[in-house]
Amino acid sequence: MAPAPASAPTTHGNADRIAVAFARVLRGAGVEVPVGSVVSFAQALGAVGVRAEHPVYWAGRATLVTRPEDVPVYDRAFAAFWSGDGSPPSEVSEVVPLTLVTDDDPEAGPGPAERATEPPGATLTVRYSPTEVLRHKDFADCSPAELAEARRMMSDIRLRAALRRSRRLEPARGARGRPDLRRTVRGALRAGGEPIRRAYLEPGRRPRGVVLLCDVSGSMEPYARVLLRFLHAAVAGGTRVEAFAVGTRLTRLTRELSGRDPDAALREAATAVVDWSGGTRLGAGLRAFNDRWGIRGIARGAVVVILSDGWDRGDPDVLGAEMARLHRVAHRVVWVNPLKASPGYAPLARGMAAALPYVDDFVEGHSVASLENLVEVVAR
Repeated sequence: MAPAPASAPTTHGNADRIAVAFARVLRGAGVEVPVGSVVSFAQALGAVGVRAEHPVYWAGRATLVTRPEDVPVYDRAFAAFWSGDGSPPSEVSEVVPLTLVTDDDPEAGPGPAERATEPPGATLTVRYSPTEVLRHKDFADCSPAELAEARRMMSDIRLRAALRRSRRLEPARGARGRPDLRRTVRGALRAGGEPIRRAYLEPGRRPRGVVLLCDVSGSMEPYARVLLRFLHAAVAGGTRVEAFAVGTRLTRLTRELSGRDPDAALREAATAVVDWSGGTRLGAGLRAFNDRWGIRGIARGAVVVILSDGWDRGDPDVLGAEMARLHRVAHRVVWVNPLKASPGYAPLARGMAAALPYVDDFVEGHSVASLENLVEVVAR
């Protein structure tokens, strides 16, 4: 192959004209070449030049070819245009029929009747993925086997909050912050007593705390046990994560959910929660949390996540007042409502309406995919 096209200029300044001419050849051969791809190809020629074959070939293939089936046409056009080797392709390659079929059972092969009616040409078999479907399925509609699989999928979830500025000082990379006398003196000793480089300290960064408050009342029964598995994955897999259960009383579950064995952790948590599937007193539960843990430090600067459908038998004014107290000390308050994904849902429950003015993010929590989205919301 010659180092430059046989039918086009070879200087670097003519890269634009070469790119346009080659794109015209490709279009004539049936390859769809957008204008933006031609511009990218011209820029690539300006960078790699037109003297060497290999860079020019891959610059064109990377910018002008968008479909794998166009590669043979591109190769023939490249050989004809840049080397004068053969005539340029004048028509699109023959279309090979491709049949797309689904395979529900990976163990079973095609039967005699299916083999007799197989269409000519290649056959591409795609397989149904129950995992992907289960990621978006509502927990309330899952079978016991699907719930077990959903709990297994949650084991991969890692809950991390965004970093915040810390009071602890760390070595600075540049000349900013406070002077670091110790490092400066140590460097001076290695340089014969001359402080050639001055070292500095700057505030470090650490992850924010995360507090999870899970409603375990009777109205949350279809979701509470699965969400408890989410709490275990968050507590066992993260740092500075606190977990509480809220029903008719507040129960701290951080210690029970800290174990690596999910079955043992969930058994201990179920034993600790004595008001499981009972009534709901969110206002009283939040007041207990604010008085004993939240205002004193756990919720200060943290991301507080409340997992509840908002159905509350208590006084909504109490819930609103406690949400206001919590919102003043927390970095952000996230409310996860499994019912939010229901068609036509509106936050009309008294508790939900009272709490919503103090919620920064109102998200869904009915499926594995929604909980994965919750992880991204917390990490903002």
